Amino acid sequence: MVENTPPFNPPPEAAQTLLALMHAQGEVARLSEREQLFNSLLDSVNAVLWAFDWETRQVLYVSPAYERIFGRSASLLLADYNQWRDAIYPDDLDHAERTLADVLVKGAVEDREYRIIAADGQVRWLSDKCFINQQSEGQRVIVVGMAEDITEKKQLEGELQRLATTDVLTQSSNRRHFFECAGQAFERARVEGTPLSFLLLDIDDFKQVNDTYGHPEGDQVLQRIADSGKAALRRGDLFGRIGGEEFAAVFPGCPPEMAMQVAQRLQREIQRLSFSHEGQTYGITVSQGLTGLNGEDSDLDDLFARADAAMYQAKRQGKNQIVLG
Repeated sequence: MVENTPPFNPPPEAAQTLLALMHAQGEVARLSEREQLFNSLLDSVNAVLWAFDWETRQVLYVSPAYERIFGRSASLLLADYNQWRDAIYPDDLDHAERTLADVLVKGAVEDREYRIIAADGQVRWLSDKCFINQQSEGQRVIVVGMAEDITEKKQLEGELQRLATTDVLTQSSNRRHFFECAGQAFERARVEGTPLSFLLLDIDDFKQVNDTYGHPEGDQVLQRIADSGKAALRRGDLFGRIGGEEFAAVFPGCPPEMAMQVAQRLQREIQRLSFSHEGQTYGITVSQGLTGLNGEDSDLDDLFARADAAMYQAKRQGKNQIVLG
């Protein structure tokens, strides 16, 4: 005869402990899943999340993107905040530190942009937003932020700026950009009472070059004139192509007598240029009109008109010369 074994009924206290243990194991598993998901998200973000103790100057946390963007060890940074500071491009260091300090006054700073030098020597742009995470008065000041790599954006902005301001053929300033910068130089000179000179340059008989040798050859002439102009001018001078075969220059802080020396040097450089097409060698000349700022000039157009008249006088007098207007 088989006896019926009574079912096992654990004491109520043991059952509650078992249920609590099973619940705890479930919570641990869920926390582990959330942590894995959180770490996965951090790995995929192309921005450095960071936390910084303002008083102790210690980095409390930095996300995995730090090592990708900076190319440096996160553990070294956590041990020494200067690892971040030393990576900042030298010219941008004052700006980066000043704007970080602004967070103490403003509570948040969202327009910080600066460059860093990664471990491989590559220069990168960061947009580094930060704010204070202080729960109550008297707590230590923790600054948290997100430093996003915006290098590609900056490169695109730079290229768009270059295209908007540069003559595509000669790689000198285009007309709009030249006159915008020249107008600013004119206003500064008038306010500060400093000299300023304006030069116009036109290639002599350029139509004949195009008709005889073709437009590609004419383009080469324009390019080499632009190269000569940029080489002859001083640092801080403005130079641009403002028309088909017409170029202009502005010399801030330079009276006409001094600017004449630059124009003469440019004239000699252009006279030495030699061009060859299908066995034929030829040269070119230019006519230049030069003028300087005087007390009666109300805007840049006054200088432009005098330089233009002087240039056409040079044409009438036989070309290949400079006339002071």
